[in-house]
Amino acid sequence: MISSSIDDRWHVTDDGKKARSARYGKGKRWRARYRLRPGGPQVTKAFERKVDAEAWLQAQTTAVHTGTYVDPAKERMTVGQWCDVWLAGYRSRKASTYRQAETHVKIIRATFGDVPIRSVKPSDVNAWVATMQDDGRAASYVYATYRRLCQLMSDAVAEGILVRSPCSRKTAPPQGQQRPYVATTAQVWALHDAFPTHLRPAVLLAAFAGLRLAECSGLRVSDVDFMRGIISPAVQYPAEQLKTEYSRTPIPIPHELSLMLAQAVEAGAGEYVVTSEIGRQAAPWTIERAMREARGRVEGLPEKFRFHDLRHYFASLLISEGLDVKVVQRRMRHKNAATTLDVYGHMFPEKDETARSAVATAWADLAVDAEDSLRTN
Repeated sequence: MISSSIDDRWHVTDDGKKARSARYGKGKRWRARYRLRPGGPQVTKAFERKVDAEAWLQAQTTAVHTGTYVDPAKERMTVGQWCDVWLAGYRSRKASTYRQAETHVKIIRATFGDVPIRSVKPSDVNAWVATMQDDGRAASYVYATYRRLCQLMSDAVAEGILVRSPCSRKTAPPQGQQRPYVATTAQVWALHDAFPTHLRPAVLLAAFAGLRLAECSGLRVSDVDFMRGIISPAVQYPAEQLKTEYSRTPIPIPHELSLMLAQAVEAGAGEYVVTSEIGRQAAPWTIERAMREARGRVEGLPEKFRFHDLRHYFASLLISEGLDVKVVQRRMRHKNAATTLDVYGHMFPEKDETARSAVATAWADLAVDAEDSLRTN
């Protein structure tokens, strides 16, 4: 702290003599004030007792030196006001990412919008999470919305609005990750046949190449090497670059799939692999709508089977062929193997018997060594 002082507002000094001021007996007597830098804004606060003013100045000085100081001008900021500031800086993100953040923020505002951000306590966060759970929201959705609140609070700490976030491991709800439903091969082909002809390539791309919904919509004919059987994802709907380098990993496909995709392209306008009825780029919601209409006609499929679940089928194919986790990771275009194991770890075959045999072999070797030792003795 650069400068600080305490003023007695009830007295003035005139020619070295102390006299009562015009404010004598009115309001709080002592005013503490400080500036963090020369010429900077002055922060003041009034107190009844001088000792309280001294203690406050000391606390502000300590906060500056320990890095826990919060600008008093920001102390009154509400969660809703911070959401406005935060979203304004988030507009540079991809449109779909920004829309998702807006959805989460709307839910956060409903509870915390008018609450001063410094007043939000861990118990408030716990109560909010419990309310979302009681409302019947999916566990994964509750967790995603909670993570957005964590992001808002962490950024508030970085901006000097908060000293510490009210979110921690103690307030975090379960992630709600469930084992994905894996369709059978017969169900996948039944879905394919139930789709409109012009949208069937989307089913093939998701189930046999692992493309995501927006990647299917964005896949251009120029991204597919039909002769060599390689798909090189580059953009997603409508024409946005893929977010990560891992998503752009080339995908080898069998000759039969290349032929089916080539036939579909010949029937379309020639620019996109998945097209609308009039040959233009098919939108993701068009494919989703077709999935909702088709899944009810396929025996055994869950009512909420999603287009994305076809990607899980692709992962199951790779794992059933005995491919190790690193290969599956590359084909699924995950950033790391941990993500692959988090989602598909339960699909990998158990190695208990192999481990038991390895230990048994070690014991057998130990028994042989012991027997040889006895003979030598």
